[in-house]
Amino acid sequence: MQRRTLVSALTLACFGLATFSASAQTSDFPKKPITVICPWAAGGGTDVLLRALAREAEKSLGQTITVVNQTGGGGAVGHNAIRAATPDGYTVGMITFELNSLPPQGLVPFTYKDFDPLMRINVDPAALTVKKDAPYNTLKEFVEYAKAHPGEITIGNSAPGSVWHIAAGLMAEKTAIQVKHVPFDGAQPAVTALLGGHIKAVAVSVPEVRAQTQAGNLKILGVMDTVRDEVFPNVPTFKEQGVDVEFYTWRGLGLPKGVPADVKAKLSDAFKKAFDSKDFKEFAAKASLNLAYQNATDFNKFLDQNYKDVDAVMKSLGLAKK
Repeated sequence: MQRRTLVSALTLACFGLATFSASAQTSDFPKKPITVICPWAAGGGTDVLLRALAREAEKSLGQTITVVNQTGGGGAVGHNAIRAATPDGYTVGMITFELNSLPPQGLVPFTYKDFDPLMRINVDPAALTVKKDAPYNTLKEFVEYAKAHPGEITIGNSAPGSVWHIAAGLMAEKTAIQVKHVPFDGAQPAVTALLGGHIKAVAVSVPEVRAQTQAGNLKILGVMDTVRDEVFPNVPTFKEQGVDVEFYTWRGLGLPKGVPADVKAKLSDAFKKAFDSKDFKEFAAKASLNLAYQNATDFNKFLDQNYKDVDAVMKSLGLAKK
């Protein structure tokens, strides 16, 4: 009996020491520099957004944050590196729209469910844009024209299976119109083709058509967002025009599964302070990046719905692996 009591006491003591040790290890986090993985090349929108945020977060965490670009596979390499990292909080990643567009194509063995979302940072909604002299001035008129001329509307995108190809496909699916999707090497060549009258429309982001719209060469018929764009407050959303479509390219922070809760909380607090800082907001405004914060819970709900939407439209476009 005494032996059992002694064993129990030792077990409880060891458990207590282990608990204390684990607590001590995480309570003084971070004790060394932090790495943030970017799945895209240096100098791109995702990279510059992440570096600006990291600079501000360093002030709260008291450690250097190094951005490492792990590119390749249309974002697959970097996202996999985030997923496979040691879950100790010292590796954070910038997760992007492609986390939800790669799985339906059978290009990666993981989904957003294999990550712990930390916070959403940015969304840039798609906008349906046409030439200024096009014979339609509203989304309804555009849809009516497309139905009267099935297959004649050509919509440019930034490559087959790209975010803007999916945006145009989702719009066509929701409005039951037949269109032709025309691929280009990026959104800007598509916009140039629209200006030249070679295609009828684009479904790219507002920043990508902002200058030409303000110059009076293009007009935006609607944005796929829940709110109107601040620069173009007179342009209604798709929902306001009776079409239930929300679609964005998005960026956020994610962690490998299993990071301790208190470490996760410290990272969340530090990056939220960075997000709220004056310098970061000024940077985003100058870069025409639409800030759209969501906490971990709301971001996870967003990812779930976005995954379902992307999967469905990719299947309708014949881009999903069967």
